[in-house]
Amino acid sequence: QVQLVESGGGEVPPGGSLTLSCTTSGLTFSTTPMPWLRHHPRRRIGWLSSNSSAGDDVAYADSVKGRFTITRDNANGALSLPMTDLRPDDTAVYHCAEPNTRIAWPYSRECTWAFWGQGTQVTVSS
Repeated sequence: QVQLVESGGGEVPPGGSLTLSCTTSGLTFSTTPMPWLRHHPRRRIGWLSSNSSAGDDVAYADSVKGRFTITRDNANGALSLPMTDLRPDDTAVYHCAEPNTRIAWPYSRECTWAFWGQGTQVTVSS
């Protein structure tokens, strides 16, 4: 009964910004490391970023490092992804995910993801 609900997507021009949110239920969020994923129709689903359960460890894919930030609010079971300098290649459906293990940091491989939400669409175009 894990539920992950992503929101905050939309259409923006190149160079624009968006902040995505992931609201969770059915898991012990405060003890769960969380990754962000994205899926473009012409690409495999890919990993963007993860943070540890306390938020003290973070990791980013090279394609988004310096532009995206992962944060978490353990009191409210919520994950955020502020994104800046968006590019057309960032167009995708963005998902947060529940890992299936606690020993696979940084959770950048598909085999480490147990479940992800329906996602929120981000479209970057002129």
